[in-house]
Amino acid sequence: MGVLMSRRQTVERVQKVSLAVSAFKDGLREQPSTRRRAEAGTSRRGTLEQEVQEGEEEALAGPSQPEESSASKAAWERLRDGRGVEPEEFDRANRFTPPAFIRPKRELHDDEPPDISLEQREQIVNDEMCEICEVWTAESLFPCRICPRVYHDGCLRRMGYLQKDSTVEVTETAHTETGWSCYYCDNLNLLLTEEEMYSLMETLKNCKIIPETCLTLDDFLHYKHLVHKQQFERPMAEAQEEQAALQFNALDPDKKGHIEWQDFLSHESIQLLQKLRPQNALLRLLTLKERERARAVFLALDQDNDGFIGEGECRQARHTWFRKHQKEMLSCNVSISHVGPISEGSPASSRNGKSPEKILPATKQEEARSVDWPGFLRENVAYMLAARPNSAALHLQPPA
Repeated sequence: MGVLMSRRQTVERVQKVSLAVSAFKDGLREQPSTRRRAEAGTSRRGTLEQEVQEGEEEALAGPSQPEESSASKAAWERLRDGRGVEPEEFDRANRFTPPAFIRPKRELHDDEPPDISLEQREQIVNDEMCEICEVWTAESLFPCRICPRVYHDGCLRRMGYLQKDSTVEVTETAHTETGWSCYYCDNLNLLLTEEEMYSLMETLKNCKIIPETCLTLDDFLHYKHLVHKQQFERPMAEAQEEQAALQFNALDPDKKGHIEWQDFLSHESIQLLQKLRPQNALLRLLTLKERERARAVFLALDQDNDGFIGEGECRQARHTWFRKHQKEMLSCNVSISHVGPISEGSPASSRNGKSPEKILPATKQEEARSVDWPGFLRENVAYMLAARPNSAALHLQPPA
């Protein structure tokens, strides 16, 4: 017989290995499925090497992971690919193929200051055809308030980006001063490069954050403590914990006691952008529409036309980027009257469960410091980016 095994001997060895692995999986109890797999082993086709390799791989694999593991793996993959949450109840029979999101790459000139002139206005022109079906149907197209893309509501539904509860909101706000952000601009996570996304995923995994789950205040503070300790190797100070609690309240405007995963992800994405990229690189992320909105706000505040505004006015403008969620108000680029303290009914007016309080008026020291146009952009760019999502949450809480 020699040292080589016959085909029958090899198959029997694979069967024994499979039986042993199955017994270990089920607590040393053999199941019918295991017997069926063993009985079917003689009818399997393929090379001897494949059969032996498969048997050895099963033995090395050990017990299978629970179903939650595969679901968690899929969630991490969606997070990595920027696809967001895919609703299980969505009818996939008639849906379009989702686009392949390509994460941006850093360029050599990104850190150089961009040329954004205050005097030279930029003409805003939306696309003429739907981003999805590439068909022109005039007024039935819904424009994005951030980028030039336009969409049909039917195309958005077939893509799975527009559910029944959000259809009315899109149709009511897309053609108003409030505006609507498309699925590209609504997802701040898509601003991250692959390297930045990998860094964020490693942080979330190290802090035991489960993707696509809601976070309570305790979860959020525990995560912030772990991140702070990993970064600075010391506990978080009490003042920093209070600031984190204020950020949680800003991410939970409806006071549900938890924050949605997408809002948490947007907050962490903009935080990472602030940490890893200089302000010049952030300024290059602003779209034409965002630059025009910032230009209109600055010109409205600069009433004496000397090219400078007070620090207090700059701070007030910082809060107005989030006015888009108050449907009873027009956008902040309409007139100077819309650039002011947050109203008591706005999501940002509540502070850690306490009674709403207005933004304090600018101090004399704030009024003494002047801010020019480049400084205005640098100090507000992160808040302009954080205001992109349609969610009512404040993804970057401005300091009071």
